[in-house]
Amino acid sequence: MNKKIWLSSPHMGGGEQKYVQEAFDTNWIAPLGSNITEFEKGIEAYIGQNTHVAALSSGTAAIHLALVLVGVQRGDEVLCQSFTFSATANPIIYVGATPIFIDSEKETWNMCPNLLEKAIKERMLKGKKPRAIIAVHLYGMPYNVNKINAIGKKYEIPIIEDAAEALGSEVNGQLCGTFGDYGILSFNGNKIITTSGGGVLICKDKKSKEEAIFLATQARDEAPHYQHSHIGYNYRMSNVLAGIGRGQLEVLQERVKARRKNFNLYKEALKNTQFQFLEEPEGYISNRWLTCVLTESKDIREKIRVSLSHQNIESRPLWKPMHLQPVFKDYLSYKNGTSEELFETGLCLPSGSNITEEELNRIVGVLKDF
Repeated sequence: MNKKIWLSSPHMGGGEQKYVQEAFDTNWIAPLGSNITEFEKGIEAYIGQNTHVAALSSGTAAIHLALVLVGVQRGDEVLCQSFTFSATANPIIYVGATPIFIDSEKETWNMCPNLLEKAIKERMLKGKKPRAIIAVHLYGMPYNVNKINAIGKKYEIPIIEDAAEALGSEVNGQLCGTFGDYGILSFNGNKIITTSGGGVLICKDKKSKEEAIFLATQARDEAPHYQHSHIGYNYRMSNVLAGIGRGQLEVLQERVKARRKNFNLYKEALKNTQFQFLEEPEGYISNRWLTCVLTESKDIREKIRVSLSHQNIESRPLWKPMHLQPVFKDYLSYKNGTSEELFETGLCLPSGSNITEEELNRIVGVLKDF
């Protein structure tokens, strides 16, 4: 059987082990130590905008803490992009709030500004002004930052920016993760760079970062004994995993460049075929975390996916919208059909930065058969 080609596998740069060894040598095998401090500083330096970063156990944890920090409480409503992974929406339930799902625009596949404003107006007429907006940069493509953020500002609703898939993406020279009131990044094993498992919360000021770290370390008060005046969480990143992250940061630019190269190779190889690719709007740069194609129908999409699988090549349909998920089916949603169409016809292709030219040719060969 042919060697397995994964959708997006971890890609070590070679410098990670020295930082992990440093954690062992200094016996900082805990959610505390120099690797965490230096990893946070590295992310802050990379994304700029005078940000303050808290390293956490996952991107999901970062969204959860962001909701807490903007004051979302039980019974509140949160507007959430429907076309996303469930980790975007699950923390809304964690805090006892109610998600309201917003469909996508065709230009970016992300939250539709028109539907967002419609939802806000209708909820306010019912006396339920939403407490937060969670907008996602899906597959590395930035959401419509200008319009979405203007709406958030107009109605004074904070924006939590889910940039889990968009490290290295930018709009007009500003990196994703820095546009919202809070931003989040993920370093899961399939992301641009990885810490095995982990994420960060991006804050606008030092006080917010300190509050996030306080909550992420069980909200322990300053006292010689264990005293707690707030509910806390066990969300801090391990110093060992932060060591992996430090090594990964050293090759981040190379990883983004490789992912974008994959996209361009696919696009060139499949021109004049049925496959459609999502183009970057003017001023947008996507990290092309995953290369995604649209086919002519669900039937064709499935035949391609199965054919790739028979060749030991991993692919997957685009995200199933949250408003179609069994766990969220009873929640209100504002739909225009875009995300359902994308789910029906779209396919994610192997896009790892460690994929070889020979492997890309194997994949393209199967696709061209259609």
